[in-house]
Formats: sequence, C-alpha cells, structure tokens
Amino acid sequence: MEQWSHEAKQWLQRGIEYAQQIPPNQLYAAAAVLLITTLLLVIVRLFKRTKSNTIMLTGLTGSGKTVLFYQKGKTKPVHLVDVPGHSRLRPKLDEFLPQAAGIVFVVDALEFLPNLRAVSEYLYDILTKASVVKRKVPVLICCNKTDKVTAHTKDFIRKQLEKEIEKLRASRSGISEADVANEFTLGVHGEVFSFSHCSNKVSIAESSGLTGDISQLEQFIREHVEP
Repeated sequence: MEQWSHEAKQWLQRGIEYAQQIPPNQLYAAAAVLLITTLLLVIVRLFKRTKSNTIMLTGLTGSGKTVLFYQKGKTKPVHLVDVPGHSRLRPKLDEFLPQAAGIVFVVDALEFLPNLRAVSEYLYDILTKASVVKRKVPVLICCNKTDKVTAHTKDFIRKQLEKEIEKLRASRSGISEADVANEFTLGVHGEVFSFSHCSNKVSIAESSGLTGDISQLEQFIREHVEP
C-alpha cells in the first residue's frame, strides 16, 4: 500500500513539473478545449435522454382505444400507453405526459355528437396542460370506427370540436383565475378558435380498429418516435 502511495506521489510530482514547463497560453488553450469538449458531451447525453418512444393513447370510455392498442401494427419500437378514459382515472395522464413523444386522442366517430361536450372538455384540458404546451407535444385526434356507414367524417368532427372549444374558451374566460384549473389558455385573442392556433401541432385522422385500418395512426407514430 505504501509503495502504491509513493508511486502515485511521484507521478503527481512529474505531472506538476511537466505542466509547469508548458507555456501559460498553451495550458489555457488546452484547458478551454477540455472544458468545451466536456460540456458538449454532457449536452449530447442530456439531449439523448429527452428522446422518448412513449405515445399516449387516450379518449372517452368506449371510443375504441383498447382495440387500437392491439391493432397498432408494425411500427418503430414504441411504448404505447393506454390511459383510461373514465374521469376518475384521468389523473394517470399526468404520470406519463412528461415522457410523451405524442398523444393520440381517440374519438368515437359513430357516437360523436352525443359525446361532443365531454370530448371537447377532455381535449381542452389536455391542450392546456403545461407539460403539453411547453414541450409542444404533438396531438393526433384519431376518429375511430369510420368503417361504419353512419360515422361522421374527420372534417365534420374537427369543425364541431373547434366550435365547442370556442364555447369553452368563452365560458372559462369568465371564471375567476382562482377557479380555473387549466394551466394555459387556448387560441388567439379576438379570433375564433382553430386547432392551428395551438402552439403544438394538432392533426386529425381516421381509423378503424375492427378492420385494422390504422395507417394514419402508424404514420403519426413513425413521425414522432425516435428509431
């Protein structure tokens, strides 16, 4: 042990003597290069850690999320999280949002109008969460069950959602700030709401879990999940 300690001291002394022989300018330059290299490595590692392969699947109960979950097909390796649509279980959403690379909000295109208010309120709550707005998490409104003849089209659903969210904006803006649970407001002041006003990208697609027609869902996953 003493021998190792003695040799270590000798190497340290040699290192100090060698450093003293280097001109100060070269020594400072070498230290600067080392510092910059270390910072770049740290930044790269932190950036890699922020990459996520988690896609959240949510929507009202009965919208067909579970069927889509098992019909997601052959996409890039993805961690698909099925968040229950029941109002009592929605707080689980906050557990996964910080890691989400994207959110798939499933809408029942067959029973859309009877659930319009509830769908709009849930979507409004998601779009105004700080973890979604600040990180600009992309959202896909997935209109499911479009294989049925009486199902509504995605364009109709988009327009109705925008109209209903506009009503929510007006009603919630009249509530005192102390009573508002939403962390951010939606839209542009003085303009009728459109999904294009959101800071994050909100797109809309059609699917059918029963027939396996989920190509647009798979495309969304491919676009936002790292390989």
